[in-house]
Amino acid sequence: MRLTESITNGFSLVHRNWQLVLVQVGAMLISFVGFFIVVGFPLAVAFIIFGLDLTELSNIHNMLSTFHRPAEIVSRYFGLAVFVLASMLLYLTAVLSLGIFILGGSVGVISRSIKDRAATFSMGIFFSEGRRLFFPLVGFTTVVGLIFLGLAFVLGLFGGAIAAIVSLAREHEATLALFLGIFFSSILFVAGLFLILATLAVTLYGTAAMTVNGLGPVASLKESCRYLHRHAAAFYLYSLVFGGYIVTSFFLLFVGYPLRFIPILGPVFAVFFQFSVHIAQSYLGLVMLATIFWYYSATSGFGESGASGTSAPPTSEGSMPGTDTSGPQVPTHEETLPAKEPTE
Repeated sequence: MRLTESITNGFSLVHRNWQLVLVQVGAMLISFVGFFIVVGFPLAVAFIIFGLDLTELSNIHNMLSTFHRPAEIVSRYFGLAVFVLASMLLYLTAVLSLGIFILGGSVGVISRSIKDRAATFSMGIFFSEGRRLFFPLVGFTTVVGLIFLGLAFVLGLFGGAIAAIVSLAREHEATLALFLGIFFSSILFVAGLFLILATLAVTLYGTAAMTVNGLGPVASLKESCRYLHRHAAAFYLYSLVFGGYIVTSFFLLFVGYPLRFIPILGPVFAVFFQFSVHIAQSYLGLVMLATIFWYYSATSGFGESGASGTSAPPTSEGSMPGTDTSGPQVPTHEETLPAKEPTE
């Protein structure tokens, strides 16, 4: 399958389920408002309860000087610190749970649209898929997160080793140290970029395997690794769509940056443009998901039988389900016709 065909089908899937973009935007607004409700409002109340003088924050010199007495700050505002930390943890837990639920509902709707091309979006299906995939996605993202942390730790060790080598070389020759620093830094950058892309690709294709095939977290991770090993083009496709997402996002931010310098109305324009950028990013993120899911479904053997919703897999003997081959077969029309005598 051509990569451009997968991208085109990804756009088509999102256009058929355009309500998912509204759901993504609604989740973003809920997260934004929830920050002020869960964190901002309790923080303001705590400031009043603990008698913190907000006018001191206007004096930057006095505010910075307080950091030289951390023990006094902790002893004086320990309750406030615990209260703010608990609010932040509650907010992060709620936002992560909402994000995983929205992701599960979105990929579930996309998977159903791939199986049945006549399927349309409905909130009932969305919530049903979100509940079905919530805990599997929690387990899968936890496993992938631990792997990502392990890779970051290994890259940090290599970075420390490179710094030690460059420092040792600088004692003997500055030019050699400069060369080694650039050389090893380039290798570390390329290796880190590849590992990040590979981890993200495994995550996305593992999510596809979990949604399409109903696998568990560990089984989805193994299936994703095997699939990427067998289909190298799948990694190229993910790199292409992910790179397009990043480039488009940077371009939109670059275009909207000068708006804030417009006198008087500049900040207002910047806020509306930033909101539009979030909508565009939600749309492109869904297109990326739909593209990867379509390609995985078509190349993993699911697409031929699941995309049309009509064909069925053959049985072990090679016959189609529902056909009885045990009894005597009815002769066909050709078999019942009498043989013609040769004409003279």
